[in-house]
Amino acid sequence: MRQEEKIVVGPSPEIPDNRDYTFLRKTVYEKLLGAQSLLPSGLRFCLYEGYRSLELQQRLFDDRFLIIQQHHPDWSYEQQFLETHQMVAPMINLNGIKNIPSHATGGAIDLYLIDDAGNAVDMGIHPEDWMLDHDGSLSLPDSKKISEEAKKHRAIMSRVLEQVDFANLVTEY
Repeated sequence: MRQEEKIVVGPSPEIPDNRDYTFLRKTVYEKLLGAQSLLPSGLRFCLYEGYRSLELQQRLFDDRFLIIQQHHPDWSYEQQFLETHQMVAPMINLNGIKNIPSHATGGAIDLYLIDDAGNAVDMGIHPEDWMLDHDGSLSLPDSKKISEEAKKHRAIMSRVLEQVDFANLVTEY
């Protein structure tokens, strides 16, 4: 994605000097271009993250799990694990079976909308702040805690992505 200019690439998420996050499957990229062409005038996509290494995936899961443990020390391990899984896919499922998260295959993308000047529009929470969403309620596609403007932007983004056959994770806009 760094070698093309049709989709804007945001700053590197999670770790400085990360260049891997801009890798996508060709089919994902092509569908993303199709979806962007359906956006209303004045809006574009900004890629927050595509490919994620297995090491980074594990670190993000562990970091999120620690946050959940701190906020819910009374919950069982299973409850904490499942709550963490709402925002970050694990490398090993609760039943011990290995998992390859979709970001690690280049098949998942995290996006937000920007205006013609390159400024992020109100989405309720910026993707870079997802770890601060301790209960996940701001990240929910139908969050009741966000502004009407953010709801409108989420609906626009969701609609155009669904029109080109993307599926949205039910726990993240």
